[in-house]
Amino acid sequence: MTARTAPLRLAVLASGRGSNLQAILDAIEQDRLHAQVVGVFSDKPNANALRLAHERAIPAQYVDPLAYADRSAFDTALFARVDECEPDLIVCAGFMRILSPAVVEAHAGRMINIHPSLLPRHKGLRTHRQALASGDSEHGASVHLVTAELDGGPVLAQARICIDSDDTEESLAARVLRVEHPLLIACLNEWQRGYFRYAALQLLYRERVLECPLDYEYDSDSPLAPF
Repeated sequence: MTARTAPLRLAVLASGRGSNLQAILDAIEQDRLHAQVVGVFSDKPNANALRLAHERAIPAQYVDPLAYADRSAFDTALFARVDECEPDLIVCAGFMRILSPAVVEAHAGRMINIHPSLLPRHKGLRTHRQALASGDSEHGASVHLVTAELDGGPVLAQARICIDSDDTEESLAARVLRVEHPLLIACLNEWQRGYFRYAALQLLYRERVLECPLDYEYDSDSPLAPF
């Protein structure tokens, strides 16, 4: 386990409002995360994530999927730009595209995703609708390594909430978001400390194989050591 003294260099991929990027930037600015966002990339020209980056003079690029012959060509071009900023870790934060196996394998163990469900339940889209339709008693968010399988990589940690009898998609989404952001920051802090490591196709935490996701419970008195 190697402790990192330098800021964790993050490249962030986002397609929309950039709420997870905003959470990362806030944590950095408030000294709750020892990291630096070295690049922001989007497949949407008007993504709010790009605006957030521009406001802070962070390199930000829109890469147009329609400018490339197929998904593989787009992914190759996108990740060539991502690699130029030399990130320690790539964060998919609301990036609404399925990545081709070649780029995923080339960045194995160096790319994570935040997903609004308790994986392996409810992969893909409309997770809050899926949870309600399934009659689940709990829901939440997961941070996982990105693999070629959609939302199928090893899960670092999860945050759980109870589903109330009067919950709607909208109310459930709002409550999940409140735990999703601190969950992501907690995982990034553990990564920066060198506690997470991917080796021999296994996810390690503090040099032991992580058999099941860490449970995250936010403690406002100790936000840097939640596990």
